[in-house]
Amino acid sequence: MKKNLPVLLLKNLILLPNQDVKLELSNDLSREVVLLASECYRNELIVLPLKDQLEEMPEVSDLPEIAIVAKIKNKLELPNGNLRVTLRGLFRAKVESLKNHQKNENILECFFYKLEVPKIEQVEALAIKRKIEELVEEYVKSDGISNSILNLIKEAKDLNKFTDIIATFLPISFSRKLEYIEEINPITRGNFLLEDFRLELEVIRLEKKLDEKLQIGLEESQKEFILKEKLKEIEEELGTTYKKEDEVNFYKEKLEGLKIQNKKVLEKIENEIRKFQFMSEVSPEITAERNYLDWMVHLPWNISSKDEFDIALIKKSLDKTHFGMEKVKEKIIEYIAAKNRNPSVNCPILCLVGPSGVGKTTLAKSIAESLNRKFYKISVGGLNDSSVLNGHRRTYMGSSPGKIMEGIKKCGTKNPVLLIDEVDKMVHDYKGDPASTLLDILDKTQNQFFVDNYIEEEFDLSEVLFVLTANYKEEIPYELYDRLEVIELSSYTLLEKMAITKKYLLPKIYLEHNLHAKDVKFSEGALKEIILNYTNESGVRDLERLLTSLMRKLIVLNQVENVKIFPESLIELLGVGKYETTTFQEKNIAGFVNALAISNCQGKVMPIETCFYRGSGKIKITGLVEQVMYESVRVAVSFIRKNQKRFQLEQYDLKTIDVHIHMLSASIKKDGPSAGLSITTALIGLAKNKAISESIAMTGEITLNGFVRRIGGLREKLIGAYNEGIKKVFIPFENHNDLVSVPNEVLEKLEIIEIQNYDEIYKILFE
Repeated sequence: MKKNLPVLLLKNLILLPNQDVKLELSNDLSREVVLLASECYRNELIVLPLKDQLEEMPEVSDLPEIAIVAKIKNKLELPNGNLRVTLRGLFRAKVESLKNHQKNENILECFFYKLEVPKIEQVEALAIKRKIEELVEEYVKSDGISNSILNLIKEAKDLNKFTDIIATFLPISFSRKLEYIEEINPITRGNFLLEDFRLELEVIRLEKKLDEKLQIGLEESQKEFILKEKLKEIEEELGTTYKKEDEVNFYKEKLEGLKIQNKKVLEKIENEIRKFQFMSEVSPEITAERNYLDWMVHLPWNISSKDEFDIALIKKSLDKTHFGMEKVKEKIIEYIAAKNRNPSVNCPILCLVGPSGVGKTTLAKSIAESLNRKFYKISVGGLNDSSVLNGHRRTYMGSSPGKIMEGIKKCGTKNPVLLIDEVDKMVHDYKGDPASTLLDILDKTQNQFFVDNYIEEEFDLSEVLFVLTANYKEEIPYELYDRLEVIELSSYTLLEKMAITKKYLLPKIYLEHNLHAKDVKFSEGALKEIILNYTNESGVRDLERLLTSLMRKLIVLNQVENVKIFPESLIELLGVGKYETTTFQEKNIAGFVNALAISNCQGKVMPIETCFYRGSGKIKITGLVEQVMYESVRVAVSFIRKNQKRFQLEQYDLKTIDVHIHMLSASIKKDGPSAGLSITTALIGLAKNKAISESIAMTGEITLNGFVRRIGGLREKLIGAYNEGIKKVFIPFENHNDLVSVPNEVLEKLEIIEIQNYDEIYKILFE
């Protein structure tokens, strides 16, 4: 039958059934548990020992599954404010679940059922009991424990109670007593006792032998030496000899090999080694000191990898892994040329900005490989604790260095390529401001004196080549953005995806599946069909995943010899395409215009449709539109009202007509100042009953006086228009210089018309 009781957590103490234990409680939470048990649970509670004695805030999953149900025999308030309690262990219980108590959420409530003692062979139990009694008598005679235990075990008739009583008196380790709690079978516990008593008696014999060897009555100053000699003898007998001097010598040898030039750091490590040398081996601080020394002597204080300075080889290495991206490659070549001329030149801070799947992370790896440097990735997406980057102070339990020093140590050099991924997704809240911490790490004037909170000494980061990545440059913290060399990686065009597939993706997939290019071939039409109808992304991540899936299906079908994939065979292998290629036809639909937008970092054609109906001059907007888009609509309507005569729309009384503007692709959020031109054209076309060709698209914001303003993301928008079959695009004249970044294949296929005032587009489309 399942029961429930409040939980009392014990540190460094074990309570067994049939055992009394006295506790002096100073902890408020423990006092509340005892009072709650007295008031609501007939003086009963459940006792759970903590497995990890150093853990301050244990997780529920770390608590043992076997507990002891105990009875509060008495409790007494002491003058010092503490509560003295005597507990009596009753029986073992199986923990079913732990929950926060309804009356006090800080108290755990345990749901359990009583564990019944299994049936045992009485003859075997009697034999074990008699043998244990013999060992207990021998142990008492050797002054191991008090002879009061003899009276207690005489009263214990059954082996279950007998083993619990004796285990209480036996001086064994905390972890061993946990095994006694978790073992339900008295026969097994009896065997535990036989093993532990034999070991204790052997230790006592050895101690007496050592005492006979060593002279009794030495002076107080020689006691420490005697104890150490005893410990050595015991360890030699047990085969667990440990010499601390060997560890100290190891640290000294490592320190000599580091050849640290910073005298302050050198003195610090030497002092820590001396501190460790004279620290007692039973000191609770020795583990923390050992961990600190391990970090200090394994950091590459004066170790750098040799850079590759052959520009031709570097260019070839980058071209081998990435198609295009000339601007990024140019920056790396410039840095290498400057580094070759002046080795002390500062490393640039590159920030690769672009949509997912365009190769930002793999490009950073390629940069490291081309420069012959080590590579380490640090993801800061969602990070709100600056200690993750610059470490925790040594005063905290379980403290460690930050991710920066961790990367330096794993690379083994002081000049690796460190990739800091997703800097636009860092969080600034009450827990910390990682962007400000990252600023100190990246700043060229400060990072040569970088101090990790755990290391506590300066480490030079000026030789590290930092590469950052982000999806949206607008969301990069301003204090960081000001110090970065931002390089934008935009969406790939159809021809670029085709080239990447042939040159990079397919060879990689063939190698992974133990195939050759001659085994499975793709026609141009098949690749184009896969890219246009089966994927819809800025990069090539989904494309690679789809090609890999297709290759696995061919292997299952055993069609991997001299196979050629054509467009008509894709439906059988991949099913019906998810995305249809846009085919434009001349449709007589007034009030319909294609706008250009950016969604998920890639350009999209976003159709806008409008209609008029009798009303009172209201404007209705639908299609998941946000605040800036609302303002664009209001500006467009006001501009049309102001110029009704110019546009020959006097027959419309806009005060008696309601306007409904709908942005298609309603599942995509739409916001930003770039749709005013499209909205104005759609409304004028509707009023004039003049259809605008669906092969035309436009982007730009309009003012109340008809001027067309600059927009962002022109490259992505034009690539999106090109991919979806648009023929003619109107753009703001102010974006003329942005056309340099647009691929030539896009410029060749699109007719781009630059306009400064709306009158220009009105004359082209309506006059």
